[in-house]
Amino acid sequence: MFRLQSSKVLVVDMTGDAVKAKNGSMVAYDGEMAFKKLTGGGEGIRGMVTRRLTGEQMTVMEVKGRGTCWFADRAADINLISLQGDKLHVESSNLLATDGGLRTGTGFTGLRGASQGNGLFTTTVEGHGQAAIMSDGPAVVLRVGPQYPLTVDPGAYVAHQGNLRQSLQSGVTFRTLIGEGGGEAFQMRFEGDGLVYVQPSERNTIAGDV
Repeated sequence: MFRLQSSKVLVVDMTGDAVKAKNGSMVAYDGEMAFKKLTGGGEGIRGMVTRRLTGEQMTVMEVKGRGTCWFADRAADINLISLQGDKLHVESSNLLATDGGLRTGTGFTGLRGASQGNGLFTTTVEGHGQAAIMSDGPAVVLRVGPQYPLTVDPGAYVAHQGNLRQSLQSGVTFRTLIGEGGGEAFQMRFEGDGLVYVQPSERNTIAGDV
């Protein structure tokens, strides 16, 4: 159902089914399509409340019909992820589209979200199907194993999946090492077995000032 026409354009072939996508991300379509704006990111009351409390803006639309849709957003690079009943955690701004059958929700991330200035919640996607995530530049997929924990700069983090434990470490950060940090800052540490997606360009964060 999902395929890439280039690294920056997602193509979705539809045969009467539905797909959820970031509002405003569709650049073209053919065939017969119906569009519906989903309140609160399609996550029900809990999603509406948590996003309103944190000030996050995640507007999602549902596209249903027969034909082909093309999606893109700010010329970002796109990665396709297949879920087989597992759960994907992704920053809301990096989620482009999901199969209509996948469930989306909100996950509490504690101080990590606050240190990034992105609120206290991130988006979860679970079930069986495909999801398309975006990154500023080609995403790098890093494996975390039982003997190989991974530490990530919050500004480069995009998503993770698998049996991973996530924690926050304070102290020296990557930017502090080159003299650009200020105050106490944070790193993200992952342990367990799974995959972490990072981007080569950091989003703006306030981690150094928290």
